[in-house]
Amino acid sequence: MKNILVIGSAGQIGSELTPELRKRYGHSNVVAGIHKTRPSRELLESGPAEIIDITDGEQLPPVIRKYKIDTIYNLAALLSVVGEARPLEAWQVGMNGLLNVLEVSREYRCAVFTPSSIGAFGLSTPLDNTPQDTIQRPQTMYGVTKVAGELLSDYYFKRFGVDTRSVRYPGIISNVTPPGGGTTDYAVEIFYAAVKEKKFTCPIGPNTFLDMMYMPDALEAAIQLMEADPSRLKHRNSFNVTAMSFCPEMIAEEIRGQIPDFKISYEIDPIKQSIADSWPNKMDDSCAREEWDWNPKYDLPGMTKDMLGITEKKAESGFPSSEIGPRAS
Repeated sequence: MKNILVIGSAGQIGSELTPELRKRYGHSNVVAGIHKTRPSRELLESGPAEIIDITDGEQLPPVIRKYKIDTIYNLAALLSVVGEARPLEAWQVGMNGLLNVLEVSREYRCAVFTPSSIGAFGLSTPLDNTPQDTIQRPQTMYGVTKVAGELLSDYYFKRFGVDTRSVRYPGIISNVTPPGGGTTDYAVEIFYAAVKEKKFTCPIGPNTFLDMMYMPDALEAAIQLMEADPSRLKHRNSFNVTAMSFCPEMIAEEIRGQIPDFKISYEIDPIKQSIADSWPNKMDDSCAREEWDWNPKYDLPGMTKDMLGITEKKAESGFPSSEIGPRAS
């Protein structure tokens, strides 16, 4: 990777991946592609930026030529809950947008990273130790676009030789980026609530297990896969990756280890619960470990300690309003 375009650079992953890529590859070599979400001043001032709507295929080629782009991180998407409220838009961004990215990559020989998700699985998938290769019958538009995106990316690799790569992310926990309308948002919101109010009302059941990952590991997975030797990759689109699996009661117990009077209660959101019940409890990520040496650094205790430490520092200086409510993706 020499010249990189990050589409969706102001979103959940992109707002942290873009600075990390600039740190590693040079600030002038990483272009921030922005659309609806307002980017931070740091993002705009630390390197080049372009307005890009991937649903408009004509906007991409001029940017690719201008910056001599060789690698595209395509992060544009509507997350699961938002996608259920706006399914046609979710399809437009997730599928028509991806097709535009793949077409421009075919023409200009760019490598492409497009994240998939545990949302690509469904109730008919084995929920425990979910295999790398298994049945995928999701029940959300978000999940449908992820499965179709995996297949389309594989098609462009096999048919046209486009270097497409992807990981199936679990829920991602960040101490920088606010939640963006996903089913696993509770695992971020609980830390802010614990520090601010010492209590949290959880929208999914106490024993609902889901795969999770701390953002530093999520960034490392995206970069490490794109740096991997292509001759070792057998699956490409898309690799299971995970770091930890827990339920709300487990994360609450970890928090109580540092905030003893923290309390959790439950008001089940039927949409979020239904989606969570259709997702894996824990994925088998052995293929990623074998094919490109995937090895996450954070487990639940380590992530909890780091999240609370950073969140408490933010509380001392006052939470910015942008870090309290949901973030559009």
